[in-house]
Amino acid sequence: MAWNEPGGNDRDPWGGGGKDQGPPDLDEVVKKLQEKIGGLFGGRRGGGSGSSGGGAKLPRGNRRLILVLAAVVALVLLGIKGFYIVQPAERGVVQRLGAFYTVTTPGPHLMIPFIDKVTVINVDQVNKFGHRAQMLTRDENIVDITLTVQYRIQDAANFLFRDADPVKTIYNAVESALREVTGKSALDEIITQNRSAIAAMVKQNTQKLLDFYQTGLVVTNVNIQDAKPPEEVKDAFDDATRAMADKERVQNQAEAYANDIVPRARGAAARQIEDAKAYTAKVVSEAKGESRRFLELYEEYRKAPEVTRQRLYLDTMQEVLTDTGKVILDVKEGGGNVTFLPLDRLLGPSTGKPVPEVLPGYESLQAESAAQKVVEEAARKLERKRNVDRARRNR
Repeated sequence: MAWNEPGGNDRDPWGGGGKDQGPPDLDEVVKKLQEKIGGLFGGRRGGGSGSSGGGAKLPRGNRRLILVLAAVVALVLLGIKGFYIVQPAERGVVQRLGAFYTVTTPGPHLMIPFIDKVTVINVDQVNKFGHRAQMLTRDENIVDITLTVQYRIQDAANFLFRDADPVKTIYNAVESALREVTGKSALDEIITQNRSAIAAMVKQNTQKLLDFYQTGLVVTNVNIQDAKPPEEVKDAFDDATRAMADKERVQNQAEAYANDIVPRARGAAARQIEDAKAYTAKVVSEAKGESRRFLELYEEYRKAPEVTRQRLYLDTMQEVLTDTGKVILDVKEGGGNVTFLPLDRLLGPSTGKPVPEVLPGYESLQAESAAQKVVEEAARKLERKRNVDRARRNR
């Protein structure tokens, strides 16, 4: 039966001894619980009001259990708070007691909970921003430039601790570098001719400023997307740009024509030079051959003058008569008449061929003319030989 029924054992489970049939006092329950916890950790058990009990020591088994529980809790906290992983594209910046300690590489790492603080920075992510400004060029013209800048974090520690706002710093550095480069360049160079070189100079000057301020950032690319004059003077600059394009086109045509005509002129000049060299060699060779032939003939003449003279006469007669038109007259024996012939008609260009007929009385006239030519030619050759002999004797 229940403890509070009549005939029961009158034993109150809440310590009332059966004398109090009501619910247990809440303050009494809390007080007893505090006394048990205090006794577990070596405190005093709270008695009634004005009563005090002696301090109860914690049993040895309970102390070991508490130490084991504390070690387990510490290991759990260390596993949760003291272990972190850095991805391949990241770097971990460790602060110990608020001060910079080290930078960790990709992989698993340990830290001291509540003492160390780790900030993970992505150093491979490329960020970009656009910038547009109107600037004054070297030739005192205004140009409207739009460019795109790409950058990433190179030094995570400098990015976090060296500069208060690295992103704002790179904006200002790009603005300063762009104004410097634009102020040293002419408008035509910026718009048409030298845009890539100007972008490279802006990148270089920006990086110098970022390194000077130790922002930890590196500029990967600067691209000038558009560079144009203000709208008020855009038409005039467009006309100037078209004129420059026409100039380049005409220059290219002139270079193409020069590349075509100059090699041909050089080839013709080289051909003429080679022809002149060949003619020189020919004339010199012929002169040497004639000289040698004459010397050999002279030697033969010294050995046998009469025979050589007769030979020269016959050769000359053969040479002269070969190219001379001939008219043969058959004069009968005892005839003493002289026949006059129209030689200009017989041998002129109108006939074209020697007259086949044998005309009487012409043989003596033709022979006399031929003999006269032979004598004159032989006299000229003999005079030349004498001059050569005289020149040799003078040497």
